[in-house]
Amino acid sequence: MYPFDSWLHDANHHRLETGRPLVGLCYAQSLDGSLTIRRGQRMVLSGPEANELTHRLRALHEGILIGVGAVLADDPQLTVRLVNGRQPQPVVLDSRLRTPLQARLLAPNRQAPKPWIAAITPVDQLRKDELESAGARVLVFPEAPKGRVSLPDLLSHLAEMGLNSLMVEGGARVITSFIAQGLVDFSVITISPRFVGGVNLITPGGLTGRVLRIGVPRLKEMGSERLGDDLIIWGKLN
Repeated sequence: MYPFDSWLHDANHHRLETGRPLVGLCYAQSLDGSLTIRRGQRMVLSGPEANELTHRLRALHEGILIGVGAVLADDPQLTVRLVNGRQPQPVVLDSRLRTPLQARLLAPNRQAPKPWIAAITPVDQLRKDELESAGARVLVFPEAPKGRVSLPDLLSHLAEMGLNSLMVEGGARVITSFIAQGLVDFSVITISPRFVGGVNLITPGGLTGRVLRIGVPRLKEMGSERLGDDLIIWGKLN
């Protein structure tokens, strides 16, 4: 049993106390901190044992979040397949509603929940109607800096909808934004023993504001384990 099992067991208490879901940041990277070899191209970094842990983490969380860039690049299912467990609610950060109607998240025969898509005003009503007709639920928020969805507003809304825990998988800009805004409660990181020289996990300058305000983010209550060829590291951030 991992410590994050107990952290997630207390997620309901966390939501009631903070007004937002417990946020777990869970992703795989190379030794040099790359998520993929180039932006928009999918790259499998984890081995089978670490992949199984990822699916177990999905089953432990009530929701799972990615950015629309990951949808366009990977067309993921965001489902639990390698272990037994519940299917998390997908949440997509998609300020301008670019999620394709043909995405697997919207497949007519999908057995898992259809996605909640977070967009900003002004919203394209026709596009919103098309996505909702395909089974999505579009959540609209005021525009945040750089034309993005306000993450604190989104998390507050997800808590109001009863979501106790949220697993953030990526991509790089999404991960950077959650860390920079101090919205990550714990992290489970898979480190693949490879050098990729590709897309950096933390976008350049992405943490500057947080570092200036409260210092360099670091893991607490840290632990690690080797799974196959991969190293798994976990710890709390808030």
